[in-house]
Amino acid sequence: MNLNLLRKPRDTVQELLGILETGPLSLRTGQGELVFFRMEPTNLSVQSPEAVGSRIYALMTVLRSMEELEFLALNARESFEDNQRYYHQRIREESNPAIRSLLEQDAGELDRLQLRTATARDFYLVVRLRKERAEEARPYLSRIQKALEDQGFKVRLADREDCKRMLGVYLEQNTAAERYADFDGEDFL
Repeated sequence: MNLNLLRKPRDTVQELLGILETGPLSLRTGQGELVFFRMEPTNLSVQSPEAVGSRIYALMTVLRSMEELEFLALNARESFEDNQRYYHQRIREESNPAIRSLLEQDAGELDRLQLRTATARDFYLVVRLRKERAEEARPYLSRIQKALEDQGFKVRLADREDCKRMLGVYLEQNTAAERYADFDGEDFL
């Protein structure tokens, strides 16, 4: 066995993703700095088709007028698929009718919970800064925010905690954490 392989330092998740630095407003990568605007979702299910159409048109107008904007939508809910598969397997295997009934009730409750949270999403607009740093680009970012607000969208610059939450949801579907650590094991120090 080659002991040098065991001693080789392993890449961190940050390095694997190509993130060079996390700042107060951005993630710096080899391709530039990424600044995120967190967009508050609108409940479209209670609006008329005309209102939904106008919201879509407003977003399309903003995205067309600012080519530097990218749109990111994330599921902001936990997935219960593994739990559902487990319950259905246990129901098939269970011979005791009372326990099978309890398992069916639990599986039904998970279905109801998943339906209630099916439309939970987090929305972000991403701006790629090529040359300037986020701190230097504040007036530029303020203009983007104002343009979005003028179209009726509720947005704010995502801070460091928002970026950690976004990465937590994107990478591990962790939507339940109240706080995201900067590194593994931080809570145990």
